[in-house]
Amino acid sequence: MDLNTARMKTLSLILAGGRGSRLKQLTDNRSKPAVPIAGKYKIIDFPLSNCINSGMRKIAVLTQYRSHTLNQHVQRGWNFLRSDFNEFIELWPAQQQTGSDWYRGTADAVYQNLKMINDSKSEYVLILAGDHVYKQDYSIMLKEHIESGADVSVACIEVPIKEADQFGIMHVDEEDNIIAFEEKPSDPPTMPGNPNVSLASMGIYVFNAKFLQSHLQVDAVSTTSSHDFGKDLIPYFVGSCKIKAHHFSRSSIPNDNYPERAYWRDVGTLTAYWESNMDLTKLVPELDLYDESWPIRTAQYQRPAAKFNYNYEERIGTALNSVVSAGCIVSGSTVEQSILFNNVRVNSYSHVKKSVILPSCDIGRYCRLDRVVVDVDTKIPEGIVIGEDAELDAKRFYRNSDGIVLVTQDMINALL
Repeated sequence: MDLNTARMKTLSLILAGGRGSRLKQLTDNRSKPAVPIAGKYKIIDFPLSNCINSGMRKIAVLTQYRSHTLNQHVQRGWNFLRSDFNEFIELWPAQQQTGSDWYRGTADAVYQNLKMINDSKSEYVLILAGDHVYKQDYSIMLKEHIESGADVSVACIEVPIKEADQFGIMHVDEEDNIIAFEEKPSDPPTMPGNPNVSLASMGIYVFNAKFLQSHLQVDAVSTTSSHDFGKDLIPYFVGSCKIKAHHFSRSSIPNDNYPERAYWRDVGTLTAYWESNMDLTKLVPELDLYDESWPIRTAQYQRPAAKFNYNYEERIGTALNSVVSAGCIVSGSTVEQSILFNNVRVNSYSHVKKSVILPSCDIGRYCRLDRVVVDVDTKIPEGIVIGEDAELDAKRFYRNSDGIVLVTQDMINALL
């Protein structure tokens, strides 16, 4: 089977139903894949863009937790495929299709949609997490999967051995057959020929469709399973079928400025989220969003260009080493090493430093913000100082152990 045919016979499932509780109040009103990132995108835009750029045009987004904003985003920004060509991006919400349960785990989410999977007449199923930031050509992984004759392939990324206890680690032989799987091991196995790194599962899988269906049906009736791919099915497959490791470095989209690094981020904590946004303010970020050969798409709205006002001694609209998105107004204030999402206003005499300001926020006059994440639609009152007094910040807002402060409109309302 040639690659173009294989891509047409592949169904991509993006698991986007999770809350992401470690992002704290950022996910109180939205699922983790719907969290804004990188100035104008949402996290879900990365796996969706990877699918389109990889030639995968049968895509379903499986949703559950507080999915309204995610549904709205996908419907408004990702409805351009042609159903008459058997191309689609569909939303598959949890519907209790197999009983009274909502999705009990990642494997159960796929199991509850087996009818739609079968109706798609696909030979291969690509399963993706909807909450990671990276650029990958899935067609390369699919090609390797088919050529190897595997039943299932697992995308893996190299991690330093000292960090391996944070991941599910694959033990592989010299031909990349997975021979053992350990969840967050204290003594992790290393790659053959490289004792300094281990192979961590990325939560990206390619299955032969019939193989997947038969094993999901068995897992569904198990009383001991948590119905999760990483915790239950993948460990079960090791030793019972042909399961291969696919090295992410072979299919990641390279950044010529960082040829030795394959960019992949799980932005599951507030610090990781802040750091991934801060990376974009560097002169040469690790994540290249300016690569026209691999564009990241999103919902587009009509907005004016960013605007900078005033040029007086202490009232200069300035942005230094920052990302300023469409619709923003920096009025007589200084923005330094920060990222302003769409429609943000920073008013006179304020100083925003090393901060992430999400869409439609308003920073009042005479404010100072340092290492702050401000949630969507938040209005910071005049004269507020955040990021300089750890004890005061912890009383008024959410401050984590790394000193990142999260501010929401509800927190501001509680001060007024």
